[in-house]
Amino acid sequence: MLRAPLPFITALLTAGLLAGCSSTPEDKTAGWSPNRIYSEAKDELSGGAFDKAVPLLEKLEGRAAGTPLAQQAQLDKAYAQYKGGEKAQAIATLDRFMKLHPASPALDYALYLKGLVNFNDNLGLFSWISQQDLSERDQKAAKDSFESFSELATRFPDSRYAKDARQRMTYIVNSLAQYEVHVARYYFQRGAYVAAIGRAQAALADYQGVPALEEALYILIQSYDALGMTQLRDDARRVMQASYPQGAYATGTVTTRSNPWWKFW
Repeated sequence: MLRAPLPFITALLTAGLLAGCSSTPEDKTAGWSPNRIYSEAKDELSGGAFDKAVPLLEKLEGRAAGTPLAQQAQLDKAYAQYKGGEKAQAIATLDRFMKLHPASPALDYALYLKGLVNFNDNLGLFSWISQQDLSERDQKAAKDSFESFSELATRFPDSRYAKDARQRMTYIVNSLAQYEVHVARYYFQRGAYVAAIGRAQAALADYQGVPALEEALYILIQSYDALGMTQLRDDARRVMQASYPQGAYATGTVTTRSNPWWKFW
């Protein structure tokens, strides 16, 4: 068997190593100052190139470590990840920022952005096509969003983001109540009256002053009636008539909604 000369094999290995090294992407930012990196990243953000902004901001984090510019880079990276659809990564970036910089003057913005990421994640990109509202979706993101907005409004009541956070909190509470009613309605329509009663009662117990409660009482009345529980049915009807004397369910003027009740955003 013929064997290749040792020098030839060595040359091949060396060539392979050189080829591997040459395939490593060149770092075009190697000679850039932190300010230039930030300027380039902001240009990418402004142009909507979020996937290009993220690696620039990550480099800036390292090169400007320990400075306010590095903190700004983290926040801008979270925003770029959020706008680029990388919502889990955005949340992770924000959690890391809040852990590392608990006294940052930008903490209110970090909380607001975290709430916004979960808020929009729960709403969904195509809900307007399907007419499916938040009440018909998994509620974990809504609850996480509420917690972030609530912390912002409590800790930073004078923040520029506090007013919008409170408005979104109201929206989320309405959504969570409507979720319970949606499930109660689902059970009622399938004849699971005991389950429908449980979800309607949960909505009435956990939420106050939200639009969904009138329907919760209506489902309660109809479920009690279906089970022959006339005393409880009549008690629930008196509560509904006292609480919503001019309401659609009390007056029997319920009509099918053409648009979701919540659609004001």
